[in-house]
Amino acid sequence: MTREARSGGPTAVAAVDLGASSGRVMVADVGPERLELREIHRFPNGGVRAGATLYWDILRIHADVLDGLRAAARAHDLAGAGIDSWAVDFGLLDTTGALLGNPVHYRDERTAGAADRVLARVPAAELYAATGIQHLPFNTIYQLAAAAGTPQLDAARTLLLIPDLLGYWLTGQPGAERTNASTTQLYDARAGEWAWPVIERAGIPRRIFPALRDPGTVIGPVTPDIAAGHGLPAGLPVIAVGSHDTASAVAAVPAGSQHFAYISCGTWSLVGMELDQPVLTEASRRANFTNEAGIDGTVRYLRNVGGLWLLQESLREWQAAGDRPDLTTLLGEAAGLPPLASVIDADDAAFLSPGDMPTRIRDACSRCGEQVPASPAEVVRCVLDSLALAYRRAILAVQELSGRHVEVIHLVGGGARNDLLCQLTADACGLPVIAGPTEAAALGNALVQARTLGAAPSDLGGLRALLRATQSLRTFRPSSRSGTSQTAWKRAAARLWDRS
Repeated sequence: MTREARSGGPTAVAAVDLGASSGRVMVADVGPERLELREIHRFPNGGVRAGATLYWDILRIHADVLDGLRAAARAHDLAGAGIDSWAVDFGLLDTTGALLGNPVHYRDERTAGAADRVLARVPAAELYAATGIQHLPFNTIYQLAAAAGTPQLDAARTLLLIPDLLGYWLTGQPGAERTNASTTQLYDARAGEWAWPVIERAGIPRRIFPALRDPGTVIGPVTPDIAAGHGLPAGLPVIAVGSHDTASAVAAVPAGSQHFAYISCGTWSLVGMELDQPVLTEASRRANFTNEAGIDGTVRYLRNVGGLWLLQESLREWQAAGDRPDLTTLLGEAAGLPPLASVIDADDAAFLSPGDMPTRIRDACSRCGEQVPASPAEVVRCVLDSLALAYRRAILAVQELSGRHVEVIHLVGGGARNDLLCQLTADACGLPVIAGPTEAAALGNALVQARTLGAAPSDLGGLRALLRATQSLRTFRPSSRSGTSQTAWKRAAARLWDRS
């Protein structure tokens, strides 16, 4: 364990990386030729249902963040801390700065019908032309529309997205980090500011939107009470990183040229390219691509695709039924099954909420005339074939819509550990897949902090060169050994999406 940050050696920073199913506090040692990441504290995360509403247990998350920072500070001479998380969800503060209620989970059903109400005021084409954000029923704009007229929204004075809320509790400084703000469908993709005309036409109170801040901004030092009560260094700076976890993950894509696509694969899969300007065409809107802010003024032009949530929920259901499936064994069995025997649309809204995922997958196959998977291994193969097929569709579309070609796919996040998924993605797309790093969001988080502190390269290319030099990466090349040719993938796509 190092304590070198303030003695001329590597700089140690704490990266708080919060996912929908787990959270972690990591420490990165960053220097000119050094980037080492170690896990300090990991904890489960997920929705908590109370009555008819699915919430986030934000106070427990806050406590786990503090526990992780305390453990990190005991072992390292921390020079900074930063927080990233999932997008769209938020807490509302009153005039005193008190939280008005637990943040509601994006998978909650309260947004049913909210999109129709918003789109009656702001037509879909106009909304996309302003914000560039793909339509998802749980986007922040629809969550706020669903809360219209409630005592909580009437009393609210400040909206803080999840990383901003946790940062506020550490520092006392409210604000909205730009990469996450851009996901709300309330942010102007061209101007880089809140989309005030959209906000007003949607009937959302203007007063609740805080000032925007850029990645790399020092939010402020931890408060004296936080430092003293949790063993943190006095004055420890909390730094705004790419607080949308995908923004941090894309910053940690170890690309060596601009001709790359990325897949950030976790609970969700985010598939796209890094651009200089947003793509706000009608064709882009119809393809449901999104333009989110990235590090250093880049645009994350991507599509949300169903991710490992399908596999996670299936495993949870089998465990709840008394089975104890070993994922490694299931993946081995799935690899030996016939390819593309059954495929589903991984983006189907039927898979959005928690529940019996294997049954939903079988029902979807039955509705579409696909072979119905019987065993757990067949369900796993169906999920992975379907994800690879969805990736193929998105990679083809992003090239057509952006006018840029792709030479290599970088697959980062937890999915980079899944050899079968990586190989199927290479086969489906007909492109090499470079897998890793698995903890991309935490690494991107740490690198932005280290750059602010003068311990990492100042440009994105330099950060990526440091990643290539220090991180373990694996390459998967297109192969027909899995029994799938490009013709087979085209036929599978046709039977799934081109039915009359």
